[in-house]
Amino acid sequence: MTIKKYYKIAENKLYPLTRSLTGDGVKKTLNIIQKELPKLKIKKIKSGTKVFDWNIPEEWNIKDAYVIDKYNNKIIDFKKNNLHLVGYSIPIKKDIKKKELFKNLYFLKKQPNAIPFITSYYKKRWGFCISYNEYKIFEKKYSSRDKFKVVINSKLNKRGNLNYGELILKGKSKKEILISTYICHPSMANNELSGPIVSMGLINYFKKKKLNKTLRFIFIPETIGSISYLSKNFKYLKENVIGGYNLSCIGDERQHSCMFSKYQNSPSDEAIIDAYKLLNINNYKVYPFLKRGSDERQYNSPGIDLKISSIFRTKYEEYPEYHTSLDNFNLVTLKGCTGGFNVARKSIEILLNRIYPKYKIMCEPQMSKRGLYSTLSSKNKNDTTKSYMNFLQYADGTNSLEKISKLIKLDLRQVKKIYSILLKNKLIG
Repeated sequence: MTIKKYYKIAENKLYPLTRSLTGDGVKKTLNIIQKELPKLKIKKIKSGTKVFDWNIPEEWNIKDAYVIDKYNNKIIDFKKNNLHLVGYSIPIKKDIKKKELFKNLYFLKKQPNAIPFITSYYKKRWGFCISYNEYKIFEKKYSSRDKFKVVINSKLNKRGNLNYGELILKGKSKKEILISTYICHPSMANNELSGPIVSMGLINYFKKKKLNKTLRFIFIPETIGSISYLSKNFKYLKENVIGGYNLSCIGDERQHSCMFSKYQNSPSDEAIIDAYKLLNINNYKVYPFLKRGSDERQYNSPGIDLKISSIFRTKYEEYPEYHTSLDNFNLVTLKGCTGGFNVARKSIEILLNRIYPKYKIMCEPQMSKRGLYSTLSSKNKNDTTKSYMNFLQYADGTNSLEKISKLIKLDLRQVKKIYSILLKNKLIG
């Protein structure tokens, strides 16, 4: 199955890269994906560009970072594990005492073997991440008088760029389904690479199909990437996107889960549940929107309201390995990614094949001039005319024919017939 190929690429080529919001790691990641999917367009936005309430940060790149003790031993080494360095650390080269070094060390007491993932994107600082077991050794081994050489060979470029990838599979209709995943975390498998693995698999699967609607895939840095993308493309997306999914933490085998859009009533929400049913997945969890933490925040923000849902296996923050060095390819398996791929694929297929009629005029239409309503007023009401009007009340672009059938209590065959008549009379699109 094609997902196996992308799983191996992620494990062997993408996993070691030092990714962040910007920089060479993101560019290399996009180049590797583009080599597999040549239609991917790699785009950039200049550092400092205002995007809604935010500004694109300086481009950050890191060559090396380490700490050397009084015995000339390299006790912390970024090249051994890129999680050792706080993301976006400023450049530094100096000798410091134990107290200052320890103020800039981060660890997790509750997970003593794990290196935590820490970043400081929007405030300039430096720091290193180590396991709590390492911290205890350092604390015991070195005295307060001991000095350490700290080197962080990083660069922050005000004239840099934020990069992202976009691939569009055109369908018969301009109506679109948006699939979003992110490419901004270093060596973590579930929180970072499971989404791109599944997205690549979906592109490879759907590029061979005749599509009723257009599929738009984006590979972006989390938060600032989605904000930037919306800032550049919002008007078009608002007019054409009927739904879609944020794919994150979709590669383990522990469970299936999802997060609905803000009001839990979108086409995307309904399609996920129908996908679970069709795939005979009964043991799944739906997280409330109040537990959001990824790019579903941006897509459902007031004024944006694209009604994007999220598909997970085990949701971010809900598994112990999250944002640590323990989030690796022992946790993320081919079987887990395949399960996530199947849910996403089936959800997208449902959205592709369902019709979401949208009323084209303002207020109640004059049905009589179209021959759909009697010009003679009487007590005898025409049930067919009433059905037309009921249909139109729910034709707001978010209700499928199947849902309208339930809402107006008519057989789906009758609803499809009404749809054809109203479409012919240009009352819906």
